[in-house]
Amino acid sequence: MLPLGFLLLLVCLSTARGNLSRDESQPTTSDETVVAGGTVVLKCQVEDPDDSSLQWSNPAQQTLYFGEKRALRDNRIQLERSTPNELTISISDVVLSDEGEYTCSIFTMPVRTAKALVTVLGIPQKPQIFGHEQPIDEEKIARLTCRSSGSKPAAQLRWKKGNKELKDEGTEVVEDPNGKTFTVSSRVEFRVTKEDNEAEVTCTVDHESLQNSERSTTQKLQVHYKPTAKIEPHPQYPREGEKLQLQCDGQGNPIPREFLWEKEGSDVPLQLSSDSVLIFPFLNKSDSGTYVCTATSSMGSVVAKYNLDVSDASPVPSTSSTYHAVIGGVVAVIVFLLLSLLIVLGHYLIRHKGTYLTHEAKGSDDAPDADTAIINAEGGQAGGDDKKEYFI
Repeated sequence: MLPLGFLLLLVCLSTARGNLSRDESQPTTSDETVVAGGTVVLKCQVEDPDDSSLQWSNPAQQTLYFGEKRALRDNRIQLERSTPNELTISISDVVLSDEGEYTCSIFTMPVRTAKALVTVLGIPQKPQIFGHEQPIDEEKIARLTCRSSGSKPAAQLRWKKGNKELKDEGTEVVEDPNGKTFTVSSRVEFRVTKEDNEAEVTCTVDHESLQNSERSTTQKLQVHYKPTAKIEPHPQYPREGEKLQLQCDGQGNPIPREFLWEKEGSDVPLQLSSDSVLIFPFLNKSDSGTYVCTATSSMGSVVAKYNLDVSDASPVPSTSSTYHAVIGGVVAVIVFLLLSLLIVLGHYLIRHKGTYLTHEAKGSDDAPDADTAIINAEGGQAGGDDKKEYFI
């Protein structure tokens, strides 16, 4: 077993060796990341300054502060704290050229230094979408490009059509002329249908400098598709002698601008113009037949048909007929109520007559006529009550 004194000696030697291995006059710093336009704080600390002052210098080895004394005339650089053990400065409105290694020095023997790497993030510009300037025909391939410049490091781009994510066909990264930032381009391709007309396509840039905020651009697609058409009559039920308008309602992108009216069985067109309405000032039976409207746009033509059957000039059911029907219903209800009242009244009279005959039968034994019989019947009842005897 080792003596206690020897053990204490070993502990003292170990502590001394640890103190010798740690340089209390060595300054310490930390690396910093800042967004362009922001403010970065540089802190340098030392445990034992050994009666020396701390100094900050930039990547070009220009002294910024020596202790509390400003050495470089740059109003963006400010002193935050100066003590024998700490020198803290700040740089505001940071630009990309501020990036690099900053040095904290303490002039002991020998001079000791510590490095702090400042990384400046370049903010990407708002993305731009190209390729949507001209309308796209349906069933064709849309090719769009999104581009954003000024990011450092290179940004990421993503696409959406409506609420659906689009997979890009490739991304290109090019260094900007300043040699510090990058321009990023992304491409998408997809087949369009007429349902894609007015659909919103969005390109969004993701970058750590945006600090969870979103920077995006949205464009609406213009898709050209074939027209559709249908014929609407006004009025809906045409009759002989009335005025009729047939409206050829053409839809599409672009909207049809030419309308050809024909009647089946006739070799001569009725009307060819930009007016979609065919007018019959005074209908005749001979106007009956099938009418054809051909609506035409730059995307093609479409045919719509309408079978016209001219009815007789008899009155058309109108609101007056409805009024007469309502009046008839009211009259029927009244008649029903009167009949019900007569039935109830008749039933009452029949029951009353039965009561009359019953009274007549009760007094008919000694009466010369029916009236006398009823009176006798009623009197008999009263007499019966008078003849009651009461015993006490």
